[in-house]
Amino acid sequence: MTEIRAVFFDLVGTLLVPVLPASEVYAAAGRQHGSRLGPSAIAERFREALSREDSWDRVRGWAVNEDREIERWRRIVATVIDDVRDAEGCFRTLYRYFAQPEAWRCLPGAGEVIARLARRGLTLGVATNFDRRLYGVVAGFPELAPLRQVVVGSEVGWRKPAPEFFAAVVRAAACPPEGVLMVGDDRVNDYDGALAAGLRAVLFDPAGRYAGLDRVGSWEELRARFGN
Repeated sequence: MTEIRAVFFDLVGTLLVPVLPASEVYAAAGRQHGSRLGPSAIAERFREALSREDSWDRVRGWAVNEDREIERWRRIVATVIDDVRDAEGCFRTLYRYFAQPEAWRCLPGAGEVIARLARRGLTLGVATNFDRRLYGVVAGFPELAPLRQVVVGSEVGWRKPAPEFFAAVVRAAACPPEGVLMVGDDRVNDYDGALAAGLRAVLFDPAGRYAGLDRVGSWEELRARFGN
């Protein structure tokens, strides 16, 4: 890790996770608009809808923009909760909910690692497929303030794992790709995508699903990687 000059973190699933499971939030929003679907049915539908949207992005070469991201979530909500009286109202309820910092919590240990890296003078940032709601969410977590470089797929025009996305990360880092470390919880988007673009990568894998990869199971393990 002594060669690392910049560290970029994925946001959702790595730094932040929802306070409540998304399936519960969707079920509650659905009930407000007349749905009878429960969290378990919604969880399965959500996985399927997200997979379809990912497949569509893959066909388009991972090109995205802010309008595409809004439409992605509009379609996901309409597909997952298809028994409401007002589909647009349900979408807006959920879209606004996840734009609030109160909907999220920072994983234990993340702030300590970020502060330690900041004291060492490393360039720190966020590299995410989230949309512009990110700015309002991150602003609610003072421990994330040292992450001054922000690369958002909907703003650069490409989402992870596109090489163009990681080229934007390298530009933000202002150092060669091999001096940039990407830390994220998604094998394809964060780990494989970064390595393919010439960056270094560590997979945040609390569930231990990926034995044999360069991974950590907790923020405490990541802290140990960087030493004191």
